[in-house]
Amino acid sequence: MRELRQNREEQSERPLQRAIDEQGLGARPRSIISAYIALTKPRVIELLLVTTAPVMFLAAHGLPNIWLVINTLIGGAAAAASASVFNCYVDRDIDAKMERTKDRPLVTGEISPRAALIFASALGLGSIFWLGGFTNWVTAGLTATAILLYAVFYTLILKRRTSQNIVWGGAAGCMPVLIGWSAVTGGVAWEPVLLFLVVFFWTPPHYWPLAIKYKADYDAAEVPMLPSKLPPTSVGRQMILYTWAMIACSLALIPVAPMGPVYTIVAVAAGAWFLYSCYSLVSRAKKGKEGTSLRAMKVFHGSITYLSLLFLAVAIDPFVETLIPGIW
Repeated sequence: MRELRQNREEQSERPLQRAIDEQGLGARPRSIISAYIALTKPRVIELLLVTTAPVMFLAAHGLPNIWLVINTLIGGAAAAASASVFNCYVDRDIDAKMERTKDRPLVTGEISPRAALIFASALGLGSIFWLGGFTNWVTAGLTATAILLYAVFYTLILKRRTSQNIVWGGAAGCMPVLIGWSAVTGGVAWEPVLLFLVVFFWTPPHYWPLAIKYKADYDAAEVPMLPSKLPPTSVGRQMILYTWAMIACSLALIPVAPMGPVYTIVAVAAGAWFLYSCYSLVSRAKKGKEGTSLRAMKVFHGSITYLSLLFLAVAIDPFVETLIPGIW
């Protein structure tokens, strides 16, 4: 009877406990730290910071206070990390069904759900009070809004309910533009609103190619991403429409800011190049499935290049105008 009871207890152990037992008394500190870092999705954080710092340069019409930039980036990174960990916590069930995400720490049991939730909450609250103390409370409020948009509006409400999830949920990824501007000026103006819209319209043609590549994953997890509902040709046509809207907003910034030759040239050239890549995806999709996934991933990586170039031009342009007055 004792052996039977012991066997039942062993079979009822949670996956996390079994993982801990397999590693002795727990994972090594370095492994645990790596797991926590993985939950924050560092590559996403990098992309968000790429849109934060340049806007601060534009808002300051040159070089802003360096400590203000550093403190804003620290707070912004913590906020983005918080939103990502909340996302991993909520989506751990569907992550387990997807090849691309099945090795995330909450799926493998390296990190417990409770520990992840505490970590996300600490990062979120820390980022809000950090920005409130070192920048201003408008920036802190925008940061809190960004976390809620991603963790609640996108992850909890939209992601599993509509194929337009990434369109409206993508608003969270646009918030760093407003955050960077408000950190310098204490408020919001038309310039960051236009850049907000650039990122907003950029998000679908950025993310849908990835969803085309991993359509089987989203099907398995029953997540209604648009490429799971429509053929690549139809998805590509919608990407083109969003790209046109994105380019229009990027060009509208020229008279509003106003922007100089560096930004104007980059906005036109990079916009035309990215638009061409979207048209190429549609053309490839029309000819059949062969090579469509590869072309989709080229568009995905190209979208990152486009956004990086555009915001680099946003940062450089004020200095060119200062160094060479009247160039435009």
